[in-house]
Amino acid sequence: MMRKMSNPPHTKGESLTKDELIQSLIERVEELERKTLELRDQNQQLESEKRYNETQRIRYEREIRRLKSEIEQLRSPPLIIATISDVFDRNRVVVRSSAGPRFLVRTSQFIDSEQLKPGARCTLNQQSLAIVDILPSNFDIRVYGMELVDRPQESYEDIGGLEQQIIEIKEAVELPLKRPDLFKSIGIKPPKGVLLYGPPGTGKTLLARAVAHSTSAHFIRVIGSELVQKYIGEGARLVRELFELAKEKSPSIIFIDEIDSIGATRMDMDTSGDREVQRTMMQLLAEMDGFDERGEVKIIGATNRIDILDRALLRPGRFDRIIEIPLPDLKGRMAIFEIHTRDMSIDRSVNLKDLAMMTEGKNGADIRAICTEAGMFAIRAERSKVTREDFVKAIEKVGVDYHKHHTASPFGAMYA
Repeated sequence: MMRKMSNPPHTKGESLTKDELIQSLIERVEELERKTLELRDQNQQLESEKRYNETQRIRYEREIRRLKSEIEQLRSPPLIIATISDVFDRNRVVVRSSAGPRFLVRTSQFIDSEQLKPGARCTLNQQSLAIVDILPSNFDIRVYGMELVDRPQESYEDIGGLEQQIIEIKEAVELPLKRPDLFKSIGIKPPKGVLLYGPPGTGKTLLARAVAHSTSAHFIRVIGSELVQKYIGEGARLVRELFELAKEKSPSIIFIDEIDSIGATRMDMDTSGDREVQRTMMQLLAEMDGFDERGEVKIIGATNRIDILDRALLRPGRFDRIIEIPLPDLKGRMAIFEIHTRDMSIDRSVNLKDLAMMTEGKNGADIRAICTEAGMFAIRAERSKVTREDFVKAIEKVGVDYHKHHTASPFGAMYA
């Protein structure tokens, strides 16, 4: 009985140690779970970064391939531009290079045989001279610059004293484009072109701008001197491309201002420049009334030197209607004064009929300058309205300036 009591019972300190062990194990497990979650989050983040880096790597590889391809293109030799002269079959084509000589060349298998036509522009390999590609038809950049994009603001209401001329140009230019059925019912062909001639400042260009404002057709404006080029054949090519552009965008109107710069009477010339001007004019004559139909392309010419124009340019078929734009008469000058003073603050003492009588021999440009000078006199005197005295001073001033700088008649001799 004494031996049984010799086994010591469990102490309180030992039971606490077991509880602490269990608690520590629980805390350890919780810590491991927390670290597991952190590692899982890190793993997901690394996976996202890996996918992003893979995407970036693929993008950079594509960029490297593109840059390498561009470098190869830059290192490749340039191509020769040529024009196809004749086509024998699918693999044999005669071309004329930009330098001048002709070659019988082969074509690439990737080129459509329907594109191989005489007159088409193509590119040649420098070594084999084989046709590599067919270029689209293109016009000179100067031809595109002649096309009028924004319509002018001037209308027929801004032109005074030219009522009969406005009727004639409407019948010859606008009516065939708007009502072609009228000409078909009568059985006649509409006029192909209109020539406006008269002294400077009488409203020829203004009338053409009014036509461009009132019609929806494409308007192409060119000054005659722009068609004269330095090298042989360049001016004729420019004229040809000008009419091709007009045909492509028909209905269209070509306005050639100062046409006397290329349309003067042909004479025996010794200089190459004069001969080139004549070549350009002959190309213009061929385009105006040549073998091919122009379609809905109307021509308006303007000049103040009709006396020097070539007779071939004036015959019917090229300019079917020749309209004189004379100096305005009394009624015309009154209408021009009304147009230029309708937005001005004028005094009651101003009588437009008296002003029209005082400006005999003046053109529309002179009357516009007179109205501007009268307004300047009123501004100088710090008045809110323009008086009759201002117009009288302006008439005297414009007359003095004109006679001071006027050295020759507009219909005098022409100099080269």
